Amino acid sequence: MVNIPEAHSLSTENKILEAAKKVFIEQGLEGTSMQQIADEAGINKSLLHYYFRSKEKLFDAVFTFAFQYIVPQIEDIMVSDCFIYVKIERIVAEYMDMLMKNQFIPAFILHEINRNPDRLYQIMQGSGIRPEIFVDQFVEEMKHGNIRPADPRQLIINILSLCILPVAAKPLIQRIFFNTDELAYLHFLEERKKIVTDFIIQSIQP
Repeated sequence: MVNIPEAHSLSTENKILEAAKKVFIEQGLEGTSMQQIADEAGINKSLLHYYFRSKEKLFDAVFTFAFQYIVPQIEDIMVSDCFIYVKIERIVAEYMDMLMKNQFIPAFILHEINRNPDRLYQIMQGSGIRPEIFVDQFVEEMKHGNIRPADPRQLIINILSLCILPVAAKPLIQRIFFNTDELAYLHFLEERKKIVTDFIIQSIQP
């Protein structure tokens, strides 16, 4: 068995995850090979297989790695003393920032929803996502009259879908509205943070 010092192991693993994320964004899950990831990371394929036995396991790791940063931040926002409208604004901003940095995630989610929903559910559970925190918070806000009565699940789905669609449909949106101009598209996503926030808040105002 290969003996790799712990510090070097963590450095190599992070390098692999960053390389994999870049290739997954460019090629998608199906179009990516382990050799492409090894080449991007600047390591040999044998070392890549030492850390991750398959492309699927590596993809799961990248997906979880991306969500591990945003989940605690969003949970902190939800349990903070901020007014509900401020929470929504901050959640939308955090979520869209994560999607913009990990543009492979929307396509992966849409692909896996029909192909293997159980696997997707397990990955999301493993990343620490706890929908009940959102539901409980929104129910509490309704009890205090801060937002109008509504199904919290509908509210959550509205936030997620309004944020995720422009990223999932990036290739088409760029061609239709921005003539494949990447900077114009990214500016559009930045503007969308406020658009989505205003739309959600207006929909729940008492």
